[in-house]
Amino acid sequence: MRIYGPNGAALASAPKSARRPAAGGFSVSEEEAPRNTAATSSLRSVSTLDALMALQGVDDPAERKKRAVAKGRNALDVLDALKVAVLDGSIDSSTLARLKVASEGLTEGSGDAGLDTVLGEIDLRVAVELAKAGRRQA
Repeated sequence: MRIYGPNGAALASAPKSARRPAAGGFSVSEEEAPRNTAATSSLRSVSTLDALMALQGVDDPAERKKRAVAKGRNALDVLDALKVAVLDGSIDSSTLARLKVASEGLTEGSGDAGLDTVLGEIDLRVAVELAKAGRRQA
């Protein structure tokens, strides 16, 4: 059954015995059987979910480069804090822990060869400082 209205909204139909003549331009047609939309709606939601997950997996090169620059700057900031701590003679374990955290992700590719080279050099410096600190503590 299909219900036609001025705004195209589907309305619930009353039982045959309680039906009244259509008013205001509505007409009811029983020629068309109701369509089973449950299968198509479930397929549509699965495809929508897959598309959403695929979009989340897509990595924009500009965003990847921006994250790599931020990681490099963070590692340089922690290296500067370590330099100040060495000059003061007050190296603490929190600075070394921050240095370990900053070293994570520096070797991931950013898509820019020059930036990857600089990040590799920062990663090497972080590894050297961590090795020196480990030797001092042992």
